[in-house]
Amino acid sequence: MIQSVDRAIRALGLLRSARGSHGLSLAQLAAGLELAPSTVHGIVKTLQAHGLVVQEPRSGHYRLGPELLKLGNVYLGTLELRSRSVTWSAELARRTGFAVRIGARTAGEVMIVHHEPRPDGSRQMAEVGLTLPLHATALGKAVLAFTGEEPGELSSMTADTVTDPAALAGQLDQARARGLATEQEEAVLGECGLAAPISDAESVIGAIGIVVPVAEWPVADPVTAAVREAARTISHELGASGWPAAR
Repeated sequence: MIQSVDRAIRALGLLRSARGSHGLSLAQLAAGLELAPSTVHGIVKTLQAHGLVVQEPRSGHYRLGPELLKLGNVYLGTLELRSRSVTWSAELARRTGFAVRIGARTAGEVMIVHHEPRPDGSRQMAEVGLTLPLHATALGKAVLAFTGEEPGELSSMTADTVTDPAALAGQLDQARARGLATEQEEAVLGECGLAAPISDAESVIGAIGIVVPVAEWPVADPVTAAVREAARTISHELGASGWPAAR
């Protein structure tokens, strides 16, 4: 491992975790990296020179830079899961009336690589690029159920987040039996989710799911069937011989 590269990547990870805030000061970055401020200053100035980090003129705090968005767009453009899913997610939104998310399996999380808005014309936040915890979301549970991946720390996001390992294991058993995973206000208050795994020729690589307002939960059987059908169709297009994939 090249130490300087590792430190730079860790610095970007800290800034990523601070999204939604006003960035991080040099002292905060140094504390998070457990390095001397002078060392961290050299790291962030190098990242800044390449547009990966920007510095706020008033506060002096550092934030992620625009070049990362370009890299992210290149990644999305080469992701077969996304390209194969776009048409079917639009159809699923039309059939169900709910917003649709496509999540790609990443290290310990699931990343939203496509977001089809709810087709009622309501104002909605773009979600592409957001990462979601595995244990508290329907997309994440669909991945966990069919990969055997460890969920990591079961941190609480709302009062309804499942943080008991035995309770989560029970939910994953149900997901394997149904081919569907669910969550009820575990990640965001007022939102429930239903998701099914997507496989390629080798393994589960992500999931497709709908976002359901709590007032409209639970969903009717035709909605459940539509989510299953979308996941099955996308998986077959990606080369899966069966659906859902065996663990």
